[in-house]
Amino acid sequence: MAVAPAPHLPAASARRPQSGPPLLAPVLAFVALTVAYVVVNRSTPHPDASGLDVLRYADGHGTAIRLGAFLLLASAVPLVLCAAVLYRRLRALGITAPGSAITLVGGVLAGGALVTSALFTWSGGRLPADAPASLARALADLSFLSGGPGYAVMYALLAAGVSVTGLLAGLLPKALSWGGLLIAAAGMLSSLTLLADGFAYLLPVVRFGGAVWLVCVAAFLPRTRRRTPQPYGQEPDPAAS
Repeated sequence: MAVAPAPHLPAASARRPQSGPPLLAPVLAFVALTVAYVVVNRSTPHPDASGLDVLRYADGHGTAIRLGAFLLLASAVPLVLCAAVLYRRLRALGITAPGSAITLVGGVLAGGALVTSALFTWSGGRLPADAPASLARALADLSFLSGGPGYAVMYALLAAGVSVTGLLAGLLPKALSWGGLLIAAAGMLSSLTLLADGFAYLLPVVRFGGAVWLVCVAAFLPRTRRRTPQPYGQEPDPAAS
C-alpha cells in the first residue's frame, strides 16, 4: 500500500529561529515604572538617617511608601521580560557563548532584587508609630541593600552579557557596547558600598544610566543577521541562507 509523501517544507522555514517579541515595549515599561518610583520616593530618608527619622517618615508618608513599593514591584516584571527577550534574541542571532545565559540570569536576579526591595519597603511603610526605631532602620537597610547594591550587581551581569556579546560578535555599535561595559563595571564597584559609603554614588549611575543604555540596546540590537563566519560562539543562521 503506497503512502503519500509528506509535503516538503523548506529547511530554512522549518528551522528558522524565533527572535521573540519586540524588545522596546518591555524596556519602555521598565523605564517608565522606574522613573515613577523615583518620583514618588524622592524624599525617602538616606541610608545614614537614624531609625527614629525613618520611623517618623513612615508614619507620615505611608501612602507614598506603599505606592512606591507597588511601582518597584511592578518594574521587576518588564525587566525580567527584557532579559528573556534579550536571551531569545541573542540565541536567534546564533550566539551560543555564555553571554546570552549571563544576560538572562542577570536580568532575572536583578528583577528578584527589585521584588525583595519592594517587599521590605512595603513592610516598613506599615510600621506603627510606637514601633522600635531599630526595626524601622533594619527594614530600611534591607530595602536599600536589595534595591541598591544588590540590584546594581545583578544588573551588571545583564549589561556585561549583552555588551561583551555585542562587541565581540559585532551586533551593537562599539560605543554602545563599551558604554554597557562601563555600566557593568559601575555596578560591580557599587558592591563596595557595603564597605564604604563613598561608593553609593555609583548606584544612580547604574539605575539611570543602565535604563538609558537598555533603551539604546532595544533600538540597535538586530532581529536577524546575515550568515557570515563569526569567531565568537555563533552558529550559522539558517534564516539568512
